[in-house]
Amino acid sequence: MKKIFAIILWLIGVILLWFATLLYPAISLLIPVPEKYLTNIFYTVLALGIIYIIFKVIIEEAVVKRIKETKTKYSFNKLVSILYIIAFLAVLTTIWIEQPQTLFVAYGVVAAGIAIALQDLFKSLAGGIIIYVNRLYTVGDRIEIQKIVGDVIDIHILYTTILEIQGWVDGDQPTGRLAIIPNSYVLSSTIYNFTKDHNFIWDEIMIPITYDSDWKVAYDTIMTVVIEITKYLAEKAEKEIEQLEEMYYIGKRIVEPNIFLKLTDNWISFNIRFVTEAKKRRSLRHKLSQKILEEIQKNERIKIASATIDIVGFPK
Repeated sequence: MKKIFAIILWLIGVILLWFATLLYPAISLLIPVPEKYLTNIFYTVLALGIIYIIFKVIIEEAVVKRIKETKTKYSFNKLVSILYIIAFLAVLTTIWIEQPQTLFVAYGVVAAGIAIALQDLFKSLAGGIIIYVNRLYTVGDRIEIQKIVGDVIDIHILYTTILEIQGWVDGDQPTGRLAIIPNSYVLSSTIYNFTKDHNFIWDEIMIPITYDSDWKVAYDTIMTVVIEITKYLAEKAEKEIEQLEEMYYIGKRIVEPNIFLKLTDNWISFNIRFVTEAKKRRSLRHKLSQKILEEIQKNERIKIASATIDIVGFPK
């Protein structure tokens, strides 16, 4: 409704300005504005109204609102907003500046000085362009940059907003804080993207088993549980990794769960390796730990170890 009202006001304004330019000699005393400026105002209002209708009415109403997927809708809407601003500035420059090239040359030296004074700002601007062009990460990706881990919820041309995870929280859960990171960080920092091109990572759980336990039974019991719970994930991950191999040079990756044993002074370490979705890592660890604990407690031949101290004697 607001857009319709704005278009009606725009049409009225355009018509009034059009008549004013046609009848300018007769009404010049009523309108204390040079004819040249009045004509520029007419073209400006006309052009900006057309740009508004194209971007805010046609594109947003006919295209953006029909996109169902939230991430795609956000990215497209962001692109439309940037193009809208560029078109707006281009129209103003074309109408009001007779020789834009002269203006650019005249302000070249000033711009160089400003660039030095505001180099951090321009670095962030360059970083934002790199993020958009190379798609280092997009909204919804889980990333780590400058030791900050979280989910990207907004990408501005100068900074990126991340919903922080971990922090003081023990696990991949949100802390509630929003981290505002300058885009200049992408020029000099390593970016870890947990969900770029595929959604799976490898994780491990270590379970200590006592030496007096039947380690073979423990191995079979734990492996059965892990295979049962992660089977569908392994199948899904294998398909995504096959697609990843077409994009990058990577060797064959084993997605099936495995257990690696390690002998220590106190117990046998069962290091369980499995594939998991990056954003559901903690919930899968909980599910596996709960099920493994239930199965181990059913079998008297398997005991979970803990750190102990043997006292071999006391001083007199």
